[in-house]
Amino acid sequence: MGVLEGGQVSDEKSLLEYVVMKKSSPSPFLLKTYMLVEDPATDDLVSWNSDGSAFVVWQPAEFARDLLPTLFKHSNFSSFVRQLNTYGFRKITTSQWEFSNDKFKKGEKNLLREIRRRKAWTNRQQPNNKKDNIIEEDQRSSSSTSSSSEYINLVDENKRLKMENGVLSSELLLMKNKCKELMNIVTIFAKNPEKEEDEKKPMLFGVRLEVKEEMEKKRKRVELNEMASVFLSQLCK
Repeated sequence: MGVLEGGQVSDEKSLLEYVVMKKSSPSPFLLKTYMLVEDPATDDLVSWNSDGSAFVVWQPAEFARDLLPTLFKHSNFSSFVRQLNTYGFRKITTSQWEFSNDKFKKGEKNLLREIRRRKAWTNRQQPNNKKDNIIEEDQRSSSSTSSSSEYINLVDENKRLKMENGVLSSELLLMKNKCKELMNIVTIFAKNPEKEEDEKKPMLFGVRLEVKEEMEKKRKRVELNEMASVFLSQLCK
């Protein structure tokens, strides 16, 4: 009986040591990941960052295709990332696939045993989920109210712009009419002085003579009239 009891104590002690040893050993996933990062032969695909505080997957597609199947039973990079998340790793940059964990560092493999897999506390998260749903509903309601308000503001702004456009169109039409009237006045003014000056010209045998000075004035008047007409036609377009 004493021998039996002694054997039972020995078995219990061995079992306890096994449990303790298993708890203190890093998970296979962490060990395999550490091996991949530590291997200098694969630095072009995955390696430590500059200070060894995190590791970087430089080429995710090639990493998943060529390296993951060598140690894991899949070649899915997304699954690998999800597994990292369950062990508390976080992606620390947006420009590259760089992952960090306070216990996963270059040259400190012994720290891996302190990394624990996260547990899913589904029962405890249910009340929070209800609260989150309420918050989401409030946000949707607020967003809907905001959208309605913005729509009303846009409609009012559109009406105001249409009214201003109508006013501007009326003013533009009025200005065009004024320009036409001004062009007519300039045309009339340019023609009438010629009749008056023709009457003042000297006559010889009943024919009016063209004096040199008068001819020069007439030429300048024609040029001025043409310039004014061109300017007004461009202004009144």
